[in-house]
Amino acid sequence: MLSDKTRAKTAEMCHAFQDGMRLDILDWLKEGERGACELTDASQAGQSCLSFHRKVLKDADLIHYRPEGRWVYYSINSDGGEKLKDPVASLRTMGKTVRPSPRC
Repeated sequence: MLSDKTRAKTAEMCHAFQDGMRLDILDWLKEGERGACELTDASQAGQSCLSFHRKVLKDADLIHYRPEGRWVYYSINSDGGEKLKDPVASLRTMGKTVRPSPRC
């Protein structure tokens, strides 16, 4: 059984993955650290829109940010995806031990 904390974090991460713009940001960051301006240029989206998506990814622990003077740089949090392994594994285990009711 997942703890309440794990359940909440998993839901937050799944929410972060459900938007195409956020998946694009993760895809751009796979190539390495990027500045906020680079991400804005690549996305062709407004800064406020992109800022919202970066915050969702950051809150879900999927990206890191590093301020440097007036600039902010973003990179993928390599540990972020690891946090999904246990919840996904628990679902696989549940499917093997719990059988659906015939009423379903």
